[in-house]
Amino acid sequence: MNFPLFIARRIYKDHDIQQKVSRPAIAIAIAGIAIGLAVMMVSISVVLGFKHSVQNKVIGFGSHIQVSNFMSQMSSNDFPIQMDDSMMNVIKKVPGVKHVERFAYKQGILKTDSDFLGVMFKGVGPEFNADFIKQNLVEGTLPAFSDKSSSNKILISKIMADKLNLKLGQRIFAYFIDNSDIRLRRFTVQGIYQTNLNQYDESICFTDLYTVTKLNGWNADQTSGAEVMVNDFNRVYEVENYFINRINKTEDHYGETYSSQTIRESNPQIFNWLDLLDLNVWIIIALMIVVASVTMISGLLIIILECTTMIGVLKALGSTNTTIRHIFLWFATFVIGRGILIGNAIALLLIVVQRQFHLVKLDPTIYYIKAVPVEFNIPLFVIINVFTFLVCLLVLIAPSFLISHISPTKSIRYE
Repeated sequence: MNFPLFIARRIYKDHDIQQKVSRPAIAIAIAGIAIGLAVMMVSISVVLGFKHSVQNKVIGFGSHIQVSNFMSQMSSNDFPIQMDDSMMNVIKKVPGVKHVERFAYKQGILKTDSDFLGVMFKGVGPEFNADFIKQNLVEGTLPAFSDKSSSNKILISKIMADKLNLKLGQRIFAYFIDNSDIRLRRFTVQGIYQTNLNQYDESICFTDLYTVTKLNGWNADQTSGAEVMVNDFNRVYEVENYFINRINKTEDHYGETYSSQTIRESNPQIFNWLDLLDLNVWIIIALMIVVASVTMISGLLIIILECTTMIGVLKALGSTNTTIRHIFLWFATFVIGRGILIGNAIALLLIVVQRQFHLVKLDPTIYYIKAVPVEFNIPLFVIINVFTFLVCLLVLIAPSFLISHISPTKSIRYE
């Protein structure tokens, strides 16, 4: 039989042993661990949810990797690159690539009777993955995007619709200026989307790849480039290395040079800002573990002082300092375990409630999302639980050496 474990269990379960002073101390220690763990888990859940929500919106507009003309990446102008079936098949066969789609850009002006707005037309073809836009569609439907003909249908953002007072199904003129040449097209608004990522919502509208290619005066096999989705975003740089070694710096039929860049490279300010959120999480974790450790140390010292007589008796009966220390460390394990269980219950309840009912709202004009996003990450939760348990237990080893200074003869008479 494990003698320290047996005694520790008796102390933990016997409320008579836990005297008036120790009861609130233990309760405070449990509360400190529970609250600290709950705050850590909720913080991790919120930060991960926020990062992935914003990240997915940026990726929705630009994919994981873009293959385009080298000159386009070096300047603000848009240069064509050959993206025929042969090149598309080459990209699709790159290890780790999940999906490839062509795109083309053209700047234009949307004009109503009373107002006008400069926008960027993004032409997409039939292979366009519309899952992201469908999730953020607020009105209408998606046009059937084509690379063979023009449907003269566009998808605009709610910001554009509000600024120009446009309604679903309404026709609008678009003007395209190339040097001294001005061309006019009439489009019909078939859908309205809203992602709350204003830097994109204010500028991007979608139409046929065929239309944008013709407006640019390019050949049928030329586009602005291809957007590539990978199987695992965490390994995006491994996939890009393949592009760098096999595709980049090669030339197409027209003498243009291929080049690739990841979404992090094309939007460094957003991703650097998201990376800074990790620092906040580490600070919160450190503070909460310190609070939990201090409350546990205080609780253990109070228990040791109240059990001084029992310690003296155990020493008189032949128990060693190590054995008695193990008794109190086992007792602390029970307290820490109870605090961890309560903390997990609180954290999971808060996360589930927020995920289902979105009780805590955000200003989408500032945070890009309407409610605080939360995300379950079981491996991270397990790591936080284990780490909290080990740290709280390890910091109690030093205070437990106080037992070696207790004299059996004096402690038996201790009151």
